[in-house]
Amino acid sequence: MLDAVVVGSGPNGLAAAVTLARAGLSVTVLEANETVGGGARTLAPGDDGDGDLVAGMPAGVVHDLCSAVHPMAWASPFFRAFDLRAHGVELLTPEVSYAQPLPGRRAAVAYRDLERTAERLGPDGAAWRSLLGPLAARWEAVVAVALGDHRSVPPGVLDGADPVRATLAAARFGLGLAEQGTAAWDARFSGEAAPALLTGVAAHTITRLPSLSGAGTSLLLGALAHAAPGLSGARPTGVRPASDGGFDGGWPVPRGGSGAIVAALVTDLEAHGGTVVTGHRVRSPADLPAARAVLFDTTPRTLLDVLGPAVPPGLRRALGAFRHGNAAAKVDYVLSGPVPWAEPEVGRAGTVHVGGTRAEMVAAENEVAAGRHAERPVCLVSDPTVTDPSRRVGSGTGELRPLWAYTHVPAGSDVDVTETVTAQIERFAPGFRDVVVASRAIPAAAMAEHNQNYVGGDISAGAATMWQMVSRPTLRANPYRVAGGVYLCSASTPPGPGVHGMGGWHAARRALRDVFGVRAAAL
Repeated sequence: MLDAVVVGSGPNGLAAAVTLARAGLSVTVLEANETVGGGARTLAPGDDGDGDLVAGMPAGVVHDLCSAVHPMAWASPFFRAFDLRAHGVELLTPEVSYAQPLPGRRAAVAYRDLERTAERLGPDGAAWRSLLGPLAARWEAVVAVALGDHRSVPPGVLDGADPVRATLAAARFGLGLAEQGTAAWDARFSGEAAPALLTGVAAHTITRLPSLSGAGTSLLLGALAHAAPGLSGARPTGVRPASDGGFDGGWPVPRGGSGAIVAALVTDLEAHGGTVVTGHRVRSPADLPAARAVLFDTTPRTLLDVLGPAVPPGLRRALGAFRHGNAAAKVDYVLSGPVPWAEPEVGRAGTVHVGGTRAEMVAAENEVAAGRHAERPVCLVSDPTVTDPSRRVGSGTGELRPLWAYTHVPAGSDVDVTETVTAQIERFAPGFRDVVVASRAIPAAAMAEHNQNYVGGDISAGAATMWQMVSRPTLRANPYRVAGGVYLCSASTPPGPGVHGMGGWHAARRALRDVFGVRAAAL
């Protein structure tokens, strides 16, 4: 009999498996697909198993299947304990964390440097600095609150080295939610650029705006865009952080693609005696080997489909009521050159939020929330070659590069959004069509084919409302334990979506304590 089985090999499932294996347990991960990693996979045309998702694309150009940009890879307490850099992962940080093209060949730009960002924002610079500066300076406290189990006081806030300042930062985060998550969100700024810059980040939640969940996303990720690991406040020019694996903070991309993070986790798991079995879909208890603990990196729906009557009736009803949200539809491009942004500074950003002004993005997100396709939707775009030239293929006039993009659509949409996304980018980058060599669309309805957790294209594995972010998957003291030695450890549990591994880490440490009597985890 195994000590533990983990169903699903996304970042949360692998984080759980690594935590258990490092505690000396025998662990097997079961993955339905032929490649591991869930939403953090990097694929190339011709890859076995899932390579058909990028079939017809030029050879050699690899694509991140879902997630591409990873501020949580350096900020997450799990990944900081795991030490990605020691495992060979290079996180490459652009000087511009993210940008927001605006009508009239203008753009709002969030630099790594807080002061430079504030200076570019002009009259709204001081307001930007006062909102995000204290959060960036105390990013550890903000991360502890946002990535905790949402049931207890996060470690490091009241019991850290500087509990007063950490508590003040957590309070500032809460006040920021009340401001940027409500109708008061326009009161702080007088111009157009700063509100648009924050709204582009808030739109990651794929929900109506303004919203408390959107505000939480914009404040957390906005703070990390300016944060300097190992230092307090803004990073002095030329000074490299001395801790947190030597990473520079910001919004980095892993060299070679998101799959580098997955590979590091799998290698560590196997080094500690764990195994990964691909092509093994779990449909019933008969598909599970005997084990003292089973952790599901799946949605509540999948867990119920597998275990059914083994789940207590009251909890079964509560898990069955878990709601999924609206969706993302993906477009992968291969380009013959950089995107010709009208404002050249946008081309230095690792992430670009394409949607125009705050008012335009609000209208687009509210259209999707109402079940309609927006004419000009919010699109997320990333050119990894801004910081990772290794992703380019060929040279000279024959050089090719990937461009990662997705847009927001109603749940279950089967629409090919290639033309819509292309038109939105072309709106702010005239001539974009001329550099497109090939493209491949994954409609929202097809997203679950490569990741069963993305029900109807819901890449958050559950509606990102504030209530469901706090109470996911149900409002219980222990949101991870289901019954006996069964746990849920996916993005459907706290703290929710993102490549941070925290859902798996939280669940695995509870399983270690409850099932195996281990009070101190190896990580």
